[in-house]
Amino acid sequence: LATGPRQNNGVFYEIRTYDIKPARMKEFVEMVNKYIHFRLAHSELVGFWYTELGAMNKVFHIWKYDNFAHRTAVRQALANDKDWQGKFISVALPLVEKQHNEVAYLVPWCQLGKPPKEGGVYEWVTFQMKPGGPALWGQAFRAAINAHINTGYTKLIGVFHTEYGLLNTVHVLWWNESADHRASGRHSAHEDARVVAAVRDSVRFLESQQNALLIPLQCSPLK
Repeated sequence: LATGPRQNNGVFYEIRTYDIKPARMKEFVEMVNKYIHFRLAHSELVGFWYTELGAMNKVFHIWKYDNFAHRTAVRQALANDKDWQGKFISVALPLVEKQHNEVAYLVPWCQLGKPPKEGGVYEWVTFQMKPGGPALWGQAFRAAINAHINTGYTKLIGVFHTEYGLLNTVHVLWWNESADHRASGRHSAHEDARVVAAVRDSVRFLESQQNALLIPLQCSPLK
């Protein structure tokens, strides 16, 4: 993180979280896989997942925009897209209990990554940091992330810092070969003095943390 601008361009990511009615989750996922091509005609999808652990009946999806004018144009086009509105939105909305969205930027020391292969699992970790922003806790947070990367057991996909939504929130997206591989790696990391020291330094700025294990949908670019 940085005390100055996050990046040199206007690119941002909209993070959408939907709570799906428990009895309709399978139906919702099938609809997304079937009709998402109508949505993809308008803007870039980074990834689409459903939660397996840490939360129930939730889906996460992340969309990339060049700037806010781009998002406005996309939203207007979607409202006028008869296929998207008629075949997906009108049928899918009754399956959704709640929607939440955030606008976030990639931190300047992180580029959006890709997993080394398909077939793994993703971990979505949300850190609520103390008020004060990156000027207060950015350096310690980055050190803690790098300490985990250096263990080699996990792959960093992206670190997102919120601009709209609950402020001082950082979302970190990791990839692992499997849930068991992640568990083994975490166990080893907890015994690594470098990781312990970095986490101890950063946790003094932490208000709360929530983890979710995510499974990518068939249509997700990140699989």
